[in-house]
Amino acid sequence: MPPPRRRRRNPRPPSPSPESESESELPSSAGEEEDAAADLAEHAQHHHLEQQWRRRLDEGAGGAAAAPAAAAARAGGGGGGGGGGWWAGWYWRAVAFPAVVALGCLLPFAFILAAVPALEADGSKCSSIDCLGRRIGPSFLGRQGGDSTRLVQDLYRIFDQVNNEESPDDKKIPESFRDFLLEMKDNRYDARTFAVRLKAMMENMDKEVKKSRLAEQLYKHYAATAIPKGIHCLSLRLTDEYSSNAHARKQLPPPELLPLLSDNSFQHYILASDNILAASVVVSSTVRSSSVPHKVVFHVITDKKTYPGMHSWFALNSISPAIVEVKGVHQFDWLTRENVPVLEAIENHRGVRNHYHGDHGAVSSASDSPRVLASKLQARSPKYISLLNHLRIYLPELFPNLNKVVFLDDDIVIQRDLSPLWKINLEGKVNGAVETCRGEDSWVMSKRFRTYFNFSHPVIARSLDPDECAWAYGMNIFDLAAWRKTNIRETYHFWLKENLKSGLTLWKFGTLPPALIAFRGHVHGIDPSWHMLGLGYQENTDIEGIRRSAVIHYNGQCKPWLDIAFKNLQPFWTKHVNYSNDFIRNCHILEPQYDKE
Repeated sequence: MPPPRRRRRNPRPPSPSPESESESELPSSAGEEEDAAADLAEHAQHHHLEQQWRRRLDEGAGGAAAAPAAAAARAGGGGGGGGGGWWAGWYWRAVAFPAVVALGCLLPFAFILAAVPALEADGSKCSSIDCLGRRIGPSFLGRQGGDSTRLVQDLYRIFDQVNNEESPDDKKIPESFRDFLLEMKDNRYDARTFAVRLKAMMENMDKEVKKSRLAEQLYKHYAATAIPKGIHCLSLRLTDEYSSNAHARKQLPPPELLPLLSDNSFQHYILASDNILAASVVVSSTVRSSSVPHKVVFHVITDKKTYPGMHSWFALNSISPAIVEVKGVHQFDWLTRENVPVLEAIENHRGVRNHYHGDHGAVSSASDSPRVLASKLQARSPKYISLLNHLRIYLPELFPNLNKVVFLDDDIVIQRDLSPLWKINLEGKVNGAVETCRGEDSWVMSKRFRTYFNFSHPVIARSLDPDECAWAYGMNIFDLAAWRKTNIRETYHFWLKENLKSGLTLWKFGTLPPALIAFRGHVHGIDPSWHMLGLGYQENTDIEGIRRSAVIHYNGQCKPWLDIAFKNLQPFWTKHVNYSNDFIRNCHILEPQYDKE
């Protein structure tokens, strides 16, 4: 575009004086005439260039852009003609050309917006899976996913329709998602058939997964009730040592310490177990954690067949300065058939034997969840008809000279000094225990009476409250002096008989339910930090909570001495096992190796 012509601005001549006024009327000099002629020539040249530019502008941009430029040129008039041409060029560059480019970009989008409704109208008549894709509009154009939402709502409606229908069994169900996609593409299913086939595949997969989980629980039950080879070997070797080694048969405790077994100024712990390795962990962890180990007295009770091996272990592995006594149930004069007739009846009852020793796989039901099956199987563990498991109900008679004891199960580990337990005021109650109806763990700490008892049975329904809080065995403080003033043992025997009469239909789990009834009104709740449960039930137990607890309890099937133990929870138990012991090494009881992350 040619630059605008600059007008020559001649300096204004000074006003003539009166004396020279007559001279100004004289003709101009020759130099002035030449300047005037040059101005006229320059003006004519610029006018010619302007006319050429106007013609080009009209030819290139059309009337829409040239007319405003021409109008601007005319508005300039005469000496403003050069300025009008400049403004026309500026308007084309700054306004007209960008407008044309913008229109060129927006017109395709306008076409898309106009075309999508037509596609939707056509797609609404189409029911195949391929056609469903047309109904998803461009949300980035302001549609905000409305069509996508409608598509999802349509699928919901179709799924609701087929949800209550039986899946056809005349076709082979795809076994994988890949097979399902291939079938869908090959047959070009409509939306309804797609939903029906998807439902059938999901139901089939759900059945297979549930079947696998139930089988897992059954195999886990067999693993939990079996005796590991290493532990069986340990018992046999120590029994042999008892018969051949005089040191293994030495009196426990030494004669000079016998009076301490009934001294109430000492801390008396009672442990009933037929597992030598587990008993050793309980005793060693208790002594190691105690602030006054010289005040600790352990009363270890076992069955007749395990007694020689258990005695050998503690005779050859001293826990000094603590004191230990090992006794077999056959060595208690009070445990006669006359005093425990109910337990003998339980052991000899045919229904009981079938219940605990029969086909455990028969208890599985298609409607059971894996956890429910695990509970049923645990209730059928043979240990629940063992005298050792019922022994705690006879503590006042077995230890007539003791006033207060702490009873421990063999699947626990002591991590903190238990001396403060003897200072807890039970307020006249018999049993100090952790209640299991409240706590952070929704599975372990949610136990009420409805968890254990069959409230559809009229005897239970009229006798118990389903919302009554339950408590835990495993670590209990028993005031034996207060216990002797109650009828707890008689109540326990009464409910065992009632359960036998009902065909074992009053409760689900072994020995805790009759104890829950017998100790009603005699339980004093203690702080949950004293006793943490569930380490044998679930792997995702809070590790920090474990470290804070005084006693951790591996109740459940996954005991820490089994191969099915949870690997992240097992080290809290294995650190108390002496894997360098000759008997343990010779029985190939090896320290577990864990992957280092």
